[in-house]
Amino acid sequence: MSAEISASPTALVKAPLDKVRALQHTLYRTAKADPGRRFHALMDKVLRRDVLWRGWVAVRANNGAPGIDRTTLDQIENEYGAVRLVDELAAELREGRYRLLPARGVMIPKPGRADEYRPLSISTVRDRVVQAALKIVLEPVFEADFATCSFGFRPKRSAHDALQVVIDEAWRGRRWVVETDIANCFSAIPHDQLMQAIEERIVDQSVLKLIRQILRAGVMQDGHVRREVTGTAQGGPISPLLCNVYLHRIDRAWDAREHGVIVRFADDLLVMCRSRQQAEAALARLRELLAELGLEPKEAKTAIIHLEEGAPGFDFLGFRHRMVRSRGVRGGRGVQFLARWPADKAMAHARDRIGELTHRSRLWMSVDAVVQDLNDFLRGWATYFKYGHSTIRIGKIRHYATHRLAIFIGKRHKRGRRFGIDVVAYRSPDECGLIKLSGIVVPPELASPGGRS
Repeated sequence: MSAEISASPTALVKAPLDKVRALQHTLYRTAKADPGRRFHALMDKVLRRDVLWRGWVAVRANNGAPGIDRTTLDQIENEYGAVRLVDELAAELREGRYRLLPARGVMIPKPGRADEYRPLSISTVRDRVVQAALKIVLEPVFEADFATCSFGFRPKRSAHDALQVVIDEAWRGRRWVVETDIANCFSAIPHDQLMQAIEERIVDQSVLKLIRQILRAGVMQDGHVRREVTGTAQGGPISPLLCNVYLHRIDRAWDAREHGVIVRFADDLLVMCRSRQQAEAALARLRELLAELGLEPKEAKTAIIHLEEGAPGFDFLGFRHRMVRSRGVRGGRGVQFLARWPADKAMAHARDRIGELTHRSRLWMSVDAVVQDLNDFLRGWATYFKYGHSTIRIGKIRHYATHRLAIFIGKRHKRGRRFGIDVVAYRSPDECGLIKLSGIVVPPELASPGGRS
């Protein structure tokens, strides 16, 4: 396919979208038609200007922080020029001159756990664009192989698809659950074994060399560069794909008939089983498969749970799942089903974020600006958690946001909390414009067994 397109940003935005999609569809169909095929010529597609431009668009939309060169997205867009960047990257890749810089290492708090941190590696903008372009080309090849039990970081598959499988399997009688996640997954994947998994499909040496560069680029923290022999940089555009490529070895080795139905969202795993014996066998099999990959389960999060009325249940993908019984008709006992609502950690994360948005350090901002930030967060949070039986907990978060906004207004006017409550509740006809979350929850009859969430 020709990569010759106009150098104008408008043409780069409009023209490549269909061409890039057509390229991805062709790669997917080719890989799907021949599971044993290995791809020899892919670098010419990675360095296409339309593919690189699509990579830039994805990076720009993500609005990430700068890498160790301190070059921001705004500087690229407004001063350097995105088209110029794409042209230079295409030339460097074509001529073999492209070199990655180490990522900038930072530690960020885990959602809902302010005392726990996870490492994040922030590559430079130019390196993120190349990674995004590489992902555009490689993803359809590996998507042709990926199993239906995998949901994380995949196109047209979401966390709610994974959650629906859990609901459906519990309805079908799989009431024993193995829950675990992989300890330090992104930092523990051995590079040599990961490359072996990639080489099952990719033999283009230029692409393989580029992937090795990405893996070995290292992370700079406190002025020192660390280059490990394991791990994919958490935060890089291509890292989730590489993780799925490696963990696909678990999916394809899994026997659902023998060990139960596995549900994997990146490194979070559940197995739905029919008996305790099957659950114990499934956990042993998981440990065996992970050991073969040089990985291990996180013991603190590994357990076998029996889904029954009165039992505490389990957390998965931000929801608490518990077996409950519906109200019976005319004195009947009702039906058992798996209910779900936002987990305690998700509630704590929401409160923490609302607290940040209404902190005294933001008193210099207008009330309208703070309300806009609150609405953006609440809208996104409620959109994710609106399924199942979440009405009460969503109402609590909305109430907490109202309470925090009242405190903020009181402090901003140096009048105290009572004044803030009076403004929000009585003086403003719409609670200062704070979004209402009532009526957005998917009814239980649609989110419970038999209905799609």
